Amino acid sequence: MATITPTAAASTASQNTGQTYRGPFAIMTVLFFMWGFMTVFNDILIPRFKEAFTLDYYHAMFVQLAFFGAYFVGSLIYFVISSTTGDPIAKIGYKNGVVIGLLISATGSALFWPAATQAPHSAMIFPADIQNVSSLAERLNHPTNQISVFVSGKLSEPTHQLLGQGSNASQQELKQALAKDLDQLIDGAAIYESSRFTGVKLSETTQDLIAKNPEGVALVRLNRALLEDAYAGEVNKNLAPYWLFLAALFVVGLGFAMLQITANPYVTILGPEKTASSRLNLAQGFNSIGTTIGPLIGGYLIFQYFAKTGAHGADSVKVPYMIFCVVFLVLSGIFFFIHLPHIGEGKIERGAGALKHPHVILGVIAIFMYVGGEVSVGSAIINFLGQKTVAGLSAIDASKYVSIYWGGLMIGRFMGAVELSEMKKASKQILLIVIPLLAYLLLWVAKSAPLDALHGDSGASVFALWRDAFVANWSVFKMYLPFIGLCWLLFQFGRAQAGRTLVIFATTVVALLLTAILVGGTVAMWCVVAVGLFTSIGWSNTFSLALEGTGVYKSQVSSLLVMAILGGAILPPLQGKIADVTHNLQISFIVPLIAYAYVAFYGWKGHRIGRQTESPAA
Repeated sequence: MATITPTAAASTASQNTGQTYRGPFAIMTVLFFMWGFMTVFNDILIPRFKEAFTLDYYHAMFVQLAFFGAYFVGSLIYFVISSTTGDPIAKIGYKNGVVIGLLISATGSALFWPAATQAPHSAMIFPADIQNVSSLAERLNHPTNQISVFVSGKLSEPTHQLLGQGSNASQQELKQALAKDLDQLIDGAAIYESSRFTGVKLSETTQDLIAKNPEGVALVRLNRALLEDAYAGEVNKNLAPYWLFLAALFVVGLGFAMLQITANPYVTILGPEKTASSRLNLAQGFNSIGTTIGPLIGGYLIFQYFAKTGAHGADSVKVPYMIFCVVFLVLSGIFFFIHLPHIGEGKIERGAGALKHPHVILGVIAIFMYVGGEVSVGSAIINFLGQKTVAGLSAIDASKYVSIYWGGLMIGRFMGAVELSEMKKASKQILLIVIPLLAYLLLWVAKSAPLDALHGDSGASVFALWRDAFVANWSVFKMYLPFIGLCWLLFQFGRAQAGRTLVIFATTVVALLLTAILVGGTVAMWCVVAVGLFTSIGWSNTFSLALEGTGVYKSQVSSLLVMAILGGAILPPLQGKIADVTHNLQISFIVPLIAYAYVAFYGWKGHRIGRQTESPAA
């Protein structure tokens, strides 16, 4: 049977008195806002890196694999330590756990600078990029198609002499000569002609670049992509800088894993257990404020402000992430010096006691599915809305709809915090109307912001542009208003019960995604964007339901649940692979559809299976 120190026992007793710690809770909401703001930047990085490194959907989704995979690795390490030596949070305290998480995230953010410095090298051809030099040499020495005739004609005389030596030529010397000539070739004029590449199977990313008729650095990327397609397996992509970006994201994710393990259970115990879902929804509401304004600011900074002409596309992420680094360092200093109450902290016996609860194991799977589904939809929105069969939007315009998607989570979570609280019924009904309307207005105002004019025009002209955009955007936001009305109605059916509300909302998401798969155009667009509104309470309700009845194992259960954020690493690449194989991004939404179907099951039956109504005895 688990044992806890007198400090932990006393704090648990104080929790049972119904005391609520409003001050510390308010401080913790800053963290929820910050990691929400930064996490949603991944949705901006995916199309940015996809274009900058000419990636297919599958490899572009590695952004989520690196970031959310770090959650799994970090949480697994935490769980192993907890099982073998005792709960780390019980030893170091929640405050120190937050500080450590912030410092790790600051380190990962700083690593974006060297990664961005190396990014231009991805458009160059190096000897290591020539994988099968013998095969390439044979095709260029005896050209049998138009592209090889063209490329062979651009090679220098010393390279031709090496090719003429056949097997007697030094492989390394030949690689260096070919790499030098091919690099000069792609850095020159456009090499694409439809007749020249008529026998070459061009990748979708290459075709996209051709359709955009690029110039400058983009032309270099197109020329390189054409050679990669023409000589598949012989001239490889140089993705070393991309892997550096992913490594930096992995470190950021490790820091966020520590923050999640620390902050989520801490928020649930800053008051009575029966209102834990309400507090977690409220905290997640501030998280969603970050995810709402993140795409607007991130899309503007990365796609416009820092996307300088002549610079490599990935270079535009350098400055924003250095700003994140500074912010994390400042926050770590603040949290180090402030006072937070020591609630629920205490050393427990060694062992994996959390795994004795069946509803916890099922909850881990539910978090895996929920995060995977939520991230899959958010990651695909920009590319989905860019398709001509859906909306045909540019990346910068589509990024504003990502903001609406995440803004829906903000609206739903604040509504969930009210609905699942203990306030009077009349007050609830008033707030359930006022909150979504105010949040709706905030979204409308934020989406109308003329960010591209803020650094050039006078204040008066910016205000006029903002006003005109606000009026013009009514045609957009009138389409979103009925979904908010539906959300209010579903909360009435939820009857302030976490499990009941979860199954209703998850089932609604399944219906929306099914509609988006079966139809196209505006209907599909708004069904996908509206998913955010109904996925809103999924994390908070699932997390709190899984924590119920686990007593002193709360931090260990939390590490398991945060480990399940791995779903955000696994399901997006799976969706990307389906999109690549079927050449249909729309059909790939079957992945999050299945994920939300399981979440609905957990809200219906799963959270009740084997659950203890009382905390384990101390």
